[in-house]
Amino acid sequence: MGSETTGCPVSGKINLDEATLLDPAILAHPTEFYAAMRKDDPVHYDPKLDMYLVSRYDDLQVVLRDPITFSVQKGFAEQYAKGFQEEYFEILTREGGGIFGRAIMTDPPEHTRVRRLLDGAFTAHRVKTLEPRIIELTVGLIEKLLDKGQAEIFSDFSMPLVSSFICEQLGVTLPSETIQRWTAALTLQISRMQTREQMLEAAKEMCEMQLFIIDQINDRKQHPREDMISDLVHARLEGEDPPCLTFDESVSMVVALMVAGNETTATALTNLLFILATRPDIAEKLASSVDDERLLTRFIEELLRWEAPVRGITRMTTKEVELGGNRLPVGAHLLLLYASANDDESQFKCPRDFDMERPNLGRHASFGGGVHRCAGAALARMELKVAAREIVRRMDSIKLAVPLEEIAYVPTVATHSIASLPMTFTRRTQ
Repeated sequence: MGSETTGCPVSGKINLDEATLLDPAILAHPTEFYAAMRKDDPVHYDPKLDMYLVSRYDDLQVVLRDPITFSVQKGFAEQYAKGFQEEYFEILTREGGGIFGRAIMTDPPEHTRVRRLLDGAFTAHRVKTLEPRIIELTVGLIEKLLDKGQAEIFSDFSMPLVSSFICEQLGVTLPSETIQRWTAALTLQISRMQTREQMLEAAKEMCEMQLFIIDQINDRKQHPREDMISDLVHARLEGEDPPCLTFDESVSMVVALMVAGNETTATALTNLLFILATRPDIAEKLASSVDDERLLTRFIEELLRWEAPVRGITRMTTKEVELGGNRLPVGAHLLLLYASANDDESQFKCPRDFDMERPNLGRHASFGGGVHRCAGAALARMELKVAAREIVRRMDSIKLAVPLEEIAYVPTVATHSIASLPMTFTRRTQ
């Protein structure tokens, strides 16, 4: 976690010939591993993962700026259900209505057409109009937790908040537990650490999710409503060919909206509560910033830099190319380490210091960059700001309900997510 070390600089001994990102200890606490790569081997080949790990900020930016040489589509296809893909796809075809591509995980020019829809859905102005409802949902959840005085934060707060909001926007009614199951099943496919038994269970969840979405799309075709699924189904992209989303694209877009973005925002919300419970100095920074919009905005940006919810996003080279001093062959599979880029000492002075006054605060890599920069960034920022504000105003004595050493992390190379975060707290009285 970001709080595992403090001060400047980070130091330690990591043998890159022996270390691997698949090591659960490194997955949980990767700071020293990232630092060793940035220093000694910035585009490091991890043989157990069979991927090149891109650890420096500048190299990551080179990749993000060139979506043709470094293909998202090929990288995602290589990563998805790795090791079990044929059997997994057979199950989805037989029991889940088919295999649907990931419209947002495509390369230009195809990606450009679909991205126009997402950018329109998540403009900063539109998100601002949604703030009152986000506040209402956040306050309702916090008050419910305060009545109990304890909670498992991810399942009782973070995931219910993000899932209930997006379900409202899509026009569907689903329990948070269902969205959580579907989200976990989808995220597992890019974890690189699932077993066959886990894949089979996840495939059942994915079939259930796809069949539900197919029913919703077919319903909106016949009976449009005032919701985002109807907007997608009936949208026309003037000047594009085809001007409407295909059925495959519609399904994949609803998947992206309903579950794909939940994990990362819920992870960021969970990280926020963990940090408030374990770092009183940072908690004090938030308390002193909560009534100042500028300071609160800066707090959230530094939080996103300091503890990036996305660990890594994949790419694949479409031609031989040099990166970070290494000559990469065609078909090299890359993992862009956002958190490592955010810790790059050449960009962020004393990166393990939580410094809200950094002059380059907004340059963190947590939302990616280039044409694939996260379309939901404005919404994620809004949800984090609202949550931070309401937590400080309403909750007190925020503490872990288990010893710090018992906090475990989800085994995945995709995110840096706490598996379970039991906490206690009291109601603020003044």
